Amino acid sequence: MLNNQNTFYIVGSGPGDPELLTLKAYKVLSKADVVLFDNLVNRDLLDILPKHCIKRYVGKKPFGEYVSQADINELIAYYCTRYAAVVRLKGGDPYIYGRGFEEWAVAKQVGVRIVYVPGVTSMQGVGMWDIPLTHRGTSEGVWVLTGMKRDGSIASDLSLAVQSNSTVVIYMGMRKLSEIARTYVMYGKGDTPAAIVQDATKPDGRRVTCAVRDLVRCSREANMCSPAIIIIGEVVALNEAVTSFLVKRNVV
Repeated sequence: MLNNQNTFYIVGSGPGDPELLTLKAYKVLSKADVVLFDNLVNRDLLDILPKHCIKRYVGKKPFGEYVSQADINELIAYYCTRYAAVVRLKGGDPYIYGRGFEEWAVAKQVGVRIVYVPGVTSMQGVGMWDIPLTHRGTSEGVWVLTGMKRDGSIASDLSLAVQSNSTVVIYMGMRKLSEIARTYVMYGKGDTPAAIVQDATKPDGRRVTCAVRDLVRCSREANMCSPAIIIIGEVVALNEAVTSFLVKRNVV
C-alpha cells in the first residue's frame, strides 16, 4: 500500500559496461523491491538485486519485442502504490532520450517520492574509442540531437548544428544516415569526419569512421546497426592526426 516511504527511483545503468554503474545506482539496486529494466541494460546488473526483488523486462528492441510506453506507465503506477522501492532501470542516462521525465510525471501523479540517479550516457562512452567530444582549438561545444522525433523526423536543429564549429552527436539516427549526409553536403561540409560507434564500452564494440558524405555506404559495408551513436566533427580525426604527428617525430 502507498505510504510516505514509497519511493520511485529513476536510475541510469550506463552505456553497457557494468563497471560504469555509479555507486549510488548500485546501492539503490541492492535494496530494490521491483525493477523495471530496459533492453539496453546489461543483464549482469540484475545479479545485484536482492532475492525478493521482482524483475520485469519492459524494453523496446528494434524490429523486435516491444513494450509500449502506456503499458510501462501502468506498471509504474501499479508497483509504486504497492512496494517501497521501485526502480526504473534504463541504459545510459534516463534524462537523455530515455523518456525518464515522462515516467517521472507518472510517479508524480501517484504521489510517491521520486529519486533520480544519473547514469553515464552513451555519447561519453565513445571516448573509449579515442574520440573526445570536445578538444581545445578543435570543437567549441557539443550539439546533442535525436535522429527520431515522435513524428519520425530527425531533429530540426540539425541544419543549425551543421553550421556550427561544434561536435554533433546524434542518438537514434541509424535510419537517418542519408538525410544526415545530405544535410552536411548541402552546407558544403560533406568532408567532415564522422564515426558510428556501436556498443562503445563493451568488449565486442565496433566503430567505423569516414567522411560524413559516405555514412550510408560505410555503415552498410561495416554492417553497423541500431543502437549506435553517430559522432560528427573534427574530433573524430584527432586520434589519427596526433598519431601521425608523433610518428613523424619518432615518438611512436
